[in-house]
Amino acid sequence: MLDINLIRNEAEKVKSLLFKKGWDFDPEPILSRDEKRRKLRVEVEEAKAKLNKLSASVPVVKKAGGDIQAIFAEVKDLKAENEAKEKELKKLDEEVFNLLAELPNLPDEDLLAGGKENNKVVYTFGKMPKFTFPIKDHVELCESLGLIDYKRAAKISGSGTWIYTKAGALLEWGLLNFFVSEHLKAGYDMILPPHLLNYESGFTAGQFPKFKEDVFWLEGTEPRKFLLPTSETALVNFYRDEILKEDELPKKYFAYTPCYRSEAGSYRTEERGMIRGYQFNKVEIFQYTKEQDSSKAFEEMVAHAAGLVEKLGLHFQISKLAAGDCSHSMARTYDIEVYIPSMGIYKEVSSVSNARDYQARRGMARYRDKETNAVKYLHTLNGSGLATSRLIPAIVEQFQQADGTVLVPEVLQAFVGTKVLHPDQ
Repeated sequence: MLDINLIRNEAEKVKSLLFKKGWDFDPEPILSRDEKRRKLRVEVEEAKAKLNKLSASVPVVKKAGGDIQAIFAEVKDLKAENEAKEKELKKLDEEVFNLLAELPNLPDEDLLAGGKENNKVVYTFGKMPKFTFPIKDHVELCESLGLIDYKRAAKISGSGTWIYTKAGALLEWGLLNFFVSEHLKAGYDMILPPHLLNYESGFTAGQFPKFKEDVFWLEGTEPRKFLLPTSETALVNFYRDEILKEDELPKKYFAYTPCYRSEAGSYRTEERGMIRGYQFNKVEIFQYTKEQDSSKAFEEMVAHAAGLVEKLGLHFQISKLAAGDCSHSMARTYDIEVYIPSMGIYKEVSSVSNARDYQARRGMARYRDKETNAVKYLHTLNGSGLATSRLIPAIVEQFQQADGTVLVPEVLQAFVGTKVLHPDQ
Protein backbone atom coordinates (compact mmCIF):
# COMPACT_ATOMS: atom_id res chain seq x y z
CA MET A 1 0.00 0.00 0.00
CA LEU A 2 1.27 3.46 -0.85
CA ASP A 3 2.01 6.06 1.82
CA ILE A 4 -0.80 8.63 1.87
CA ASN A 5 1.78 11.29 2.77
CA LEU A 6 3.57 10.63 -0.51
CA ILE A 7 0.35 11.25 -2.43
CA ARG A 8 -0.36 14.39 -0.38
CA ASN A 9 3.10 15.86 -0.94
CA GLU A 10 4.14 14.47 -4.33
CA ALA A 11 0.96 13.65 -6.20
CA GLU A 12 2.45 14.41 -9.63
CA LYS A 13 5.43 12.16 -8.98
CA VAL A 14 3.14 9.32 -7.93
CA LYS A 15 0.99 9.90 -11.02
CA SER A 16 4.05 9.84 -13.28
CA LEU A 17 5.49 6.64 -11.79
CA LEU A 18 2.16 4.80 -11.89
CA PHE A 19 1.76 5.86 -15.53
CA LYS A 20 4.99 3.93 -16.25
CA LYS A 21 3.14 0.87 -14.93
CA GLY A 22 0.16 1.56 -17.17
CA TRP A 23 -2.05 3.21 -14.53
CA ASP A 24 -3.85 6.46 -15.29
CA PHE A 25 -3.92 7.65 -11.68
CA ASP A 26 -6.13 10.54 -10.64
CA PRO A 27 -5.18 11.62 -7.11
CA GLU A 28 -8.28 13.81 -6.64
CA PRO A 29 -10.67 11.13 -5.26
CA ILE A 30 -8.14 10.20 -2.57
CA LEU A 31 -6.96 13.71 -1.76
CA SER A 32 -10.44 15.24 -1.53
CA ARG A 33 -11.61 12.52 0.87
CA ASP A 34 -8.35 12.72 2.80
CA GLU A 35 -8.68 16.50 3.25
CA LYS A 36 -12.29 16.16 4.35
CA ARG A 37 -11.52 13.44 6.90
CA ARG A 38 -8.56 15.38 8.33
CA LYS A 39 -10.79 18.40 8.95
CA LEU A 40 -13.49 16.16 10.36
CA ARG A 41 -11.04 14.41 12.67
CA VAL A 42 -10.02 17.79 14.14
CA GLU A 43 -13.70 18.67 14.70
CA VAL A 44 -14.34 15.30 16.39
CA GLU A 45 -11.35 15.69 18.70
CA GLU A 46 -12.31 19.28 19.56
CA ALA A 47 -15.85 18.14 20.34
CA LYS A 48 -14.53 15.37 22.61
CA ALA A 49 -12.38 17.88 24.46
CA LYS A 50 -15.40 20.17 24.88
CA LEU A 51 -17.53 17.25 26.15
CA ASN A 52 -14.88 16.39 28.71
CA LYS A 53 -14.74 20.02 29.82
CA LEU A 54 -18.52 20.24 30.14
CA SER A 55 -18.68 16.98 32.11
CA ALA A 56 -15.97 18.20 34.46
CA SER A 57 -17.89 21.46 35.04
CA VAL A 58 -21.05 19.74 36.34
CA PRO A 59 -19.92 19.30 39.99
CA VAL A 60 -18.62 22.88 40.08
CA VAL A 61 -21.83 24.39 38.66
CA LYS A 62 -23.96 22.17 40.88
CA LYS A 63 -22.05 23.24 44.00
CA ALA A 64 -22.47 26.89 43.00
CA GLY A 65 -26.23 26.35 42.58
CA GLY A 66 -26.11 26.82 38.85
CA ASP A 67 -28.32 25.23 36.16
CA ILE A 68 -26.77 21.83 35.39
CA GLN A 69 -29.75 20.84 33.19
CA ALA A 70 -28.55 23.31 30.61
CA ILE A 71 -25.17 21.59 30.65
CA PHE A 72 -26.81 18.16 30.25
CA ALA A 73 -28.82 19.41 27.30
CA GLU A 74 -25.70 20.85 25.64
CA VAL A 75 -23.81 17.58 26.25
CA LYS A 76 -26.65 15.57 24.74
CA ASP A 77 -26.76 17.72 21.60
CA LEU A 78 -22.99 17.74 21.24
CA LYS A 79 -22.79 13.95 21.64
CA ALA A 80 -25.41 13.37 18.96
CA GLU A 81 -23.66 15.75 16.59
CA ASN A 82 -20.27 14.13 17.26
CA GLU A 83 -21.58 10.59 16.79
CA ALA A 84 -22.79 11.57 13.33
CA LYS A 85 -19.38 13.04 12.55
CA GLU A 86 -17.58 9.93 13.83
CA LYS A 87 -19.80 7.78 11.61
CA GLU A 88 -18.94 9.94 8.60
CA LEU A 89 -15.26 9.86 9.56
CA LYS A 90 -15.28 6.07 9.69
CA LYS A 91 -16.87 5.99 6.23
CA LEU A 92 -14.22 8.33 4.84
CA ASP A 93 -11.40 6.29 6.43
CA GLU A 94 -12.77 3.16 4.73
CA GLU A 95 -13.09 4.92 1.39
CA VAL A 96 -9.51 6.25 1.49
CA PHE A 97 -8.22 2.84 2.61
CA ASN A 98 -10.02 1.05 -0.22
CA LEU A 99 -8.79 3.53 -2.82
CA LEU A 100 -5.21 3.12 -1.59
CA ALA A 101 -5.58 -0.68 -1.47
CA GLU A 102 -6.39 -0.80 -5.18
CA LEU A 103 -3.24 1.06 -6.25
CA PRO A 104 -0.17 -0.91 -7.35
CA ASN A 105 3.29 -0.35 -5.96
CA LEU A 106 5.38 2.44 -7.44
CA PRO A 107 8.07 1.19 -9.82
CA ASP A 108 11.64 2.18 -9.07
CA GLU A 109 12.54 5.36 -10.94
CA ASP A 110 15.26 3.74 -13.08
CA LEU A 111 12.82 1.28 -14.70
CA LEU A 112 11.72 1.83 -18.27
CA ALA A 113 8.03 2.49 -18.86
CA GLY A 114 5.88 -0.04 -20.71
CA GLY A 115 5.58 -3.80 -20.77
CA LYS A 116 7.57 -6.84 -21.91
CA GLU A 117 8.73 -5.08 -25.05
CA ASN A 118 10.94 -2.86 -22.88
CA ASN A 119 12.49 -5.59 -20.72
CA LYS A 120 16.27 -5.51 -20.95
CA VAL A 121 18.66 -8.49 -20.82
CA VAL A 122 21.40 -7.59 -18.34
CA TYR A 123 23.29 -10.91 -18.06
CA THR A 124 23.74 -14.11 -20.08
CA PHE A 125 25.30 -17.34 -18.85
CA GLY A 126 26.78 -19.99 -21.12
CA LYS A 127 26.37 -20.46 -24.83
CA MET A 128 23.14 -21.29 -26.59
CA PRO A 129 23.22 -25.07 -27.15
CA LYS A 130 23.75 -26.22 -30.75
CA PHE A 131 22.75 -29.65 -31.99
CA THR A 132 23.96 -31.73 -34.93
CA PHE A 133 20.83 -33.90 -34.89
CA PRO A 134 17.06 -33.30 -35.01
CA ILE A 135 16.09 -32.31 -31.46
CA LYS A 136 13.05 -33.48 -29.53
CA ASP A 137 10.87 -31.26 -27.35
CA HIS A 138 10.54 -31.84 -23.63
CA VAL A 139 7.13 -33.51 -23.90
CA GLU A 140 8.48 -36.20 -26.24
CA LEU A 141 11.67 -36.60 -24.20
CA CYS A 142 9.88 -36.85 -20.86
CA GLU A 143 7.51 -39.48 -22.25
CA SER A 144 10.21 -41.52 -24.00
CA LEU A 145 12.42 -41.44 -20.88
CA GLY A 146 9.50 -42.36 -18.60
CA LEU A 147 9.87 -39.18 -16.56
CA ILE A 148 6.35 -37.80 -16.86
CA ASP A 149 2.92 -39.36 -17.40
CA TYR A 150 0.65 -36.72 -18.94
CA LYS A 151 -2.20 -39.01 -19.97
CA ARG A 152 -2.83 -40.52 -16.55
CA ALA A 153 -2.51 -37.07 -14.94
CA ALA A 154 -5.25 -35.82 -17.27
CA LYS A 155 -7.37 -38.85 -16.36
CA ILE A 156 -6.91 -38.29 -12.62
CA SER A 157 -6.99 -34.50 -12.49
CA GLY A 158 -7.56 -32.91 -15.90
CA SER A 159 -5.54 -30.78 -18.29
CA GLY A 160 -2.74 -28.58 -17.00
CA THR A 161 -1.35 -31.29 -14.70
CA TRP A 162 1.28 -34.02 -14.85
CA ILE A 163 2.65 -36.96 -12.84
CA TYR A 164 6.36 -37.42 -12.15
CA THR A 165 7.32 -41.08 -12.55
CA LYS A 166 10.45 -43.13 -11.77
CA ALA A 167 13.57 -41.14 -12.68
CA GLY A 168 11.38 -38.08 -13.29
CA ALA A 169 10.23 -38.12 -9.68
CA LEU A 170 13.84 -38.52 -8.54
CA LEU A 171 14.93 -35.66 -10.80
CA GLU A 172 12.20 -33.40 -9.41
CA TRP A 173 13.00 -34.33 -5.81
CA GLY A 174 16.70 -33.97 -6.54
CA LEU A 175 16.19 -30.41 -7.71
CA LEU A 176 14.27 -29.57 -4.55
CA ASN A 177 16.91 -31.14 -2.31
CA PHE A 178 19.69 -29.33 -4.17
CA PHE A 179 17.93 -26.00 -3.68
CA VAL A 180 17.33 -26.67 0.02
CA SER A 181 21.01 -27.46 0.61
CA GLU A 182 22.14 -24.34 -1.26
CA HIS A 183 19.77 -22.04 0.63
CA LEU A 184 20.92 -23.41 3.96
CA LYS A 185 24.55 -22.74 2.97
CA ALA A 186 23.56 -19.15 2.12
CA GLY A 187 22.13 -18.54 5.60
CA TYR A 188 18.41 -18.88 4.90
CA ASP A 189 16.18 -20.58 7.50
CA MET A 190 13.72 -23.20 6.26
CA ILE A 191 9.97 -22.76 6.70
CA LEU A 192 7.18 -25.20 5.82
CA PRO A 193 4.05 -22.99 5.76
CA PRO A 194 0.38 -23.98 5.58
CA HIS A 195 -1.17 -24.29 2.12
CA LEU A 196 -4.56 -22.90 3.14
CA LEU A 197 -4.46 -19.15 3.70
CA ASN A 198 -6.97 -16.51 4.81
CA TYR A 199 -8.04 -13.37 2.97
CA GLU A 200 -5.76 -11.15 5.07
CA SER A 201 -2.75 -13.09 3.79
CA GLY A 202 -3.72 -12.41 0.18
CA PHE A 203 -4.35 -8.75 0.98
CA THR A 204 -0.98 -8.26 2.66
CA ALA A 205 0.81 -9.84 -0.31
CA GLY A 206 -0.97 -7.37 -2.59
CA GLN A 207 -2.77 -10.09 -4.54
CA PHE A 208 -6.16 -9.06 -3.17
CA PRO A 209 -8.51 -7.46 -3.93
CA LYS A 210 -7.42 -7.09 -7.59
CA PHE A 211 -6.36 -10.70 -8.25
CA LYS A 212 -8.63 -12.60 -5.88
CA GLU A 213 -10.07 -14.65 -8.76
CA ASP A 214 -6.62 -15.96 -9.77
CA VAL A 215 -6.46 -18.38 -6.82
CA PHE A 216 -8.35 -21.54 -5.88
CA TRP A 217 -10.92 -20.76 -3.18
CA LEU A 218 -12.22 -23.49 -0.87
CA GLU A 219 -15.96 -23.56 -0.46
CA GLY A 220 -17.46 -24.46 2.89
CA THR A 221 -14.62 -22.99 4.97
CA GLU A 222 -15.39 -20.18 7.41
CA PRO A 223 -13.66 -17.84 7.24
CA ARG A 224 -13.11 -18.52 3.55
CA LYS A 225 -9.64 -19.81 2.61
CA PHE A 226 -7.63 -20.21 -0.58
CA LEU A 227 -4.77 -22.43 -1.76
CA LEU A 228 -1.48 -20.56 -1.75
CA PRO A 229 -0.34 -19.51 -5.25
CA THR A 230 3.26 -19.22 -4.00
CA SER A 231 4.86 -19.53 -0.58
CA GLU A 232 5.68 -15.80 -0.80
CA THR A 233 2.02 -15.24 0.13
CA ALA A 234 2.61 -17.08 3.40
CA LEU A 235 6.12 -15.78 4.14
CA VAL A 236 5.17 -12.12 3.70
CA ASN A 237 2.58 -12.58 6.45
CA PHE A 238 4.97 -14.16 8.95
CA TYR A 239 5.42 -10.87 10.85
CA ARG A 240 2.06 -9.32 10.02
CA ASP A 241 0.93 -6.95 12.81
CA GLU A 242 4.27 -7.35 14.60
CA ILE A 243 7.16 -5.03 15.50
CA LEU A 244 10.64 -6.55 15.29
CA LYS A 245 13.85 -5.33 16.89
CA GLU A 246 16.35 -3.77 14.49
CA ASP A 247 19.05 -6.18 15.68
CA GLU A 248 16.94 -9.10 14.40
CA LEU A 249 17.25 -7.92 10.78
CA PRO A 250 17.64 -9.13 8.15
CA LYS A 251 15.33 -12.13 8.38
CA LYS A 252 16.12 -14.66 5.64
CA TYR A 253 13.77 -17.55 4.93
CA PHE A 254 13.05 -20.12 2.28
CA ALA A 255 10.07 -22.42 1.89
CA TYR A 256 9.15 -25.38 -0.28
CA THR A 257 5.52 -25.77 -1.34
CA PRO A 258 3.48 -26.85 -4.30
CA CYS A 259 1.95 -23.74 -5.89
CA TYR A 260 -1.65 -23.62 -7.08
CA ARG A 261 -2.71 -21.22 -9.83
CA SER A 262 -6.23 -21.07 -11.24
CA GLU A 263 -5.02 -19.03 -14.21
CA ALA A 264 -2.91 -21.88 -15.58
CA GLY A 265 -2.97 -20.50 -19.09
CA SER A 266 -4.21 -20.68 -22.62
CA TYR A 267 -2.34 -23.87 -23.51
CA ARG A 268 -0.75 -22.43 -26.58
CA THR A 269 1.87 -24.57 -28.34
CA GLU A 270 4.63 -22.92 -26.31
CA GLU A 271 2.85 -23.82 -23.06
CA ARG A 272 2.53 -27.56 -23.64
CA GLY A 273 3.74 -30.09 -21.11
CA MET A 274 5.10 -28.58 -17.92
CA ILE A 275 5.62 -25.00 -19.12
CA ARG A 276 2.38 -23.83 -17.49
CA GLY A 277 0.08 -25.72 -15.15
CA TYR A 278 -2.37 -25.54 -12.27
CA GLN A 279 0.10 -27.03 -9.80
CA PHE A 280 3.89 -26.95 -9.70
CA ASN A 281 6.67 -27.17 -7.15
CA LYS A 282 8.74 -24.20 -6.08
CA VAL A 283 11.26 -23.23 -3.45
CA GLU A 284 10.89 -19.56 -2.53
CA ILE A 285 13.49 -17.32 -0.89
CA PHE A 286 12.37 -14.32 1.14
CA GLN A 287 13.93 -11.48 3.13
CA TYR A 288 12.76 -8.85 5.61
CA THR A 289 15.18 -5.91 5.74
CA LYS A 290 15.55 -2.28 6.72
CA GLU A 291 14.96 0.33 4.01
CA GLN A 292 18.66 1.12 3.65
CA ASP A 293 19.53 -2.55 3.18
CA SER A 294 16.87 -3.68 0.70
CA SER A 295 18.67 -2.72 -2.53
CA LYS A 296 21.76 -4.67 -1.50
CA ALA A 297 19.60 -7.61 -0.45
CA PHE A 298 17.93 -7.56 -3.87
CA GLU A 299 21.26 -7.86 -5.69
CA GLU A 300 22.30 -10.64 -3.32
CA MET A 301 19.10 -12.59 -4.00
CA VAL A 302 19.42 -12.22 -7.78
CA ALA A 303 23.00 -13.52 -7.65
CA HIS A 304 22.00 -16.39 -5.37
CA ALA A 305 19.08 -17.54 -7.56
CA ALA A 306 21.16 -17.19 -10.74
CA GLY A 307 23.93 -19.20 -9.09
CA LEU A 308 21.58 -22.16 -8.76
CA VAL A 309 20.93 -22.20 -12.51
CA GLU A 310 24.66 -21.80 -13.21
CA LYS A 311 25.42 -24.86 -11.06
CA LEU A 312 22.90 -26.84 -13.09
CA GLY A 313 24.93 -25.90 -16.17
CA LEU A 314 21.96 -24.43 -18.04
CA HIS A 315 22.18 -21.60 -20.56
CA PHE A 316 20.06 -18.71 -19.27
CA GLN A 317 19.67 -14.95 -19.20
CA ILE A 318 18.63 -12.35 -16.63
CA SER A 319 16.14 -9.68 -17.69
CA LYS A 320 15.45 -6.41 -15.92
CA LEU A 321 11.70 -5.94 -16.21
CA ALA A 322 10.12 -2.74 -17.42
CA ALA A 323 7.74 -1.02 -15.00
CA GLY A 324 4.61 -2.37 -16.67
CA ASP A 325 5.85 -5.97 -16.54
CA CYS A 326 6.56 -5.86 -12.80
CA SER A 327 3.73 -7.40 -10.81
CA HIS A 328 1.15 -5.32 -8.96
CA SER A 329 2.99 -5.39 -5.62
CA MET A 330 6.57 -5.02 -6.79
CA ALA A 331 8.78 -1.98 -7.27
CA ARG A 332 11.53 -3.91 -9.07
CA THR A 333 11.90 -7.36 -10.64
CA TYR A 334 14.63 -9.30 -12.42
CA ASP A 335 13.60 -12.50 -14.21
CA ILE A 336 15.97 -15.45 -14.58
CA GLU A 337 15.02 -17.18 -17.84
CA VAL A 338 16.25 -20.56 -19.13
CA TYR A 339 16.51 -21.36 -22.80
CA ILE A 340 14.09 -23.96 -24.20
CA PRO A 341 15.70 -25.18 -27.48
CA SER A 342 12.56 -26.65 -29.08
CA MET A 343 10.78 -23.30 -28.68
CA GLY A 344 13.78 -21.10 -29.42
CA ILE A 345 12.79 -18.83 -26.53
CA TYR A 346 13.62 -18.19 -22.88
CA LYS A 347 11.20 -19.04 -20.07
CA GLU A 348 11.24 -17.62 -16.55
CA VAL A 349 12.29 -19.98 -13.74
CA SER A 350 12.75 -17.25 -11.13
CA SER A 351 11.47 -13.75 -10.50
CA VAL A 352 13.39 -11.86 -7.85
CA SER A 353 11.47 -8.80 -6.65
CA ASN A 354 11.69 -5.96 -4.17
CA ALA A 355 8.34 -4.74 -2.83
CA ARG A 356 10.03 -1.99 -0.77
CA ASP A 357 7.56 -1.12 2.07
CA TYR A 358 4.40 -1.72 0.00
CA GLN A 359 3.52 -5.15 1.46
CA ALA A 360 4.69 -4.25 4.96
CA ARG A 361 2.28 -1.29 5.04
CA ARG A 362 -0.59 -3.56 4.05
CA GLY A 363 0.34 -6.06 6.77
CA MET A 364 1.66 -3.62 9.40
CA ALA A 365 5.02 -5.42 9.55
CA ARG A 366 7.44 -3.07 11.28
CA TYR A 367 10.66 -2.78 13.28
CA ARG A 368 11.87 -0.41 15.99
CA ASP A 369 14.93 1.71 15.22
CA LYS A 370 17.38 1.15 18.06
CA GLU A 371 18.80 4.69 17.91
CA THR A 372 15.62 6.79 17.57
CA ASN A 373 13.15 4.24 18.99
CA ALA A 374 10.92 5.11 16.03
CA VAL A 375 8.77 2.38 14.52
CA LYS A 376 9.42 1.94 10.80
CA TYR A 377 8.04 -0.28 8.07
CA LEU A 378 10.07 -3.28 6.96
CA HIS A 379 11.07 -3.90 3.35
CA THR A 380 10.13 -7.27 1.85
CA LEU A 381 11.86 -9.13 -0.98
CA ASN A 382 11.07 -12.45 -2.62
CA GLY A 383 12.49 -14.71 -5.29
CA SER A 384 11.94 -18.14 -6.76
CA GLY A 385 14.77 -20.35 -5.76
CA LEU A 386 13.69 -22.07 -8.00
CA ALA A 387 10.48 -23.21 -9.75
CA THR A 388 11.04 -26.72 -11.11
CA SER A 389 8.34 -27.12 -13.77
CA ARG A 390 10.38 -25.25 -16.40
CA LEU A 391 13.76 -26.49 -15.22
CA ILE A 392 13.07 -30.10 -16.15
CA PRO A 393 12.04 -29.13 -19.72
CA ALA A 394 15.22 -27.02 -19.96
CA ILE A 395 17.39 -29.84 -18.58
CA VAL A 396 16.08 -32.59 -20.86
CA GLU A 397 16.14 -30.36 -23.94
CA GLN A 398 19.53 -28.70 -23.39
CA PHE A 399 21.25 -31.93 -22.34
CA GLN A 400 19.64 -34.32 -24.86
CA GLN A 401 21.91 -36.58 -26.90
CA ALA A 402 21.58 -37.97 -30.45
CA ASP A 403 20.74 -41.47 -29.12
CA GLY A 404 17.71 -40.20 -27.16
CA THR A 405 19.47 -40.15 -23.79
CA VAL A 406 19.76 -37.10 -21.53
CA LEU A 407 22.74 -36.15 -19.37
CA VAL A 408 21.94 -35.44 -15.72
CA PRO A 409 23.52 -32.24 -14.30
CA GLU A 410 26.45 -33.16 -12.07
CA VAL A 411 24.92 -31.54 -8.96
CA LEU A 412 21.83 -33.78 -9.32
CA GLN A 413 23.50 -37.12 -10.08
CA ALA A 414 23.72 -38.23 -6.44
CA PHE A 415 19.99 -37.54 -5.99
CA VAL A 416 18.90 -39.22 -9.24
CA GLY A 417 21.33 -42.15 -8.93
CA THR A 418 22.61 -41.98 -12.50
CA LYS A 419 24.64 -39.79 -14.84
CA VAL A 420 22.49 -40.50 -17.88
CA LEU A 421 18.74 -40.93 -18.37
CA HIS A 422 17.92 -43.74 -20.82
CA PRO A 423 14.70 -44.37 -22.74
CA ASP A 424 14.59 -47.92 -21.37
CA GLN A 425 14.59 -46.86 -17.69
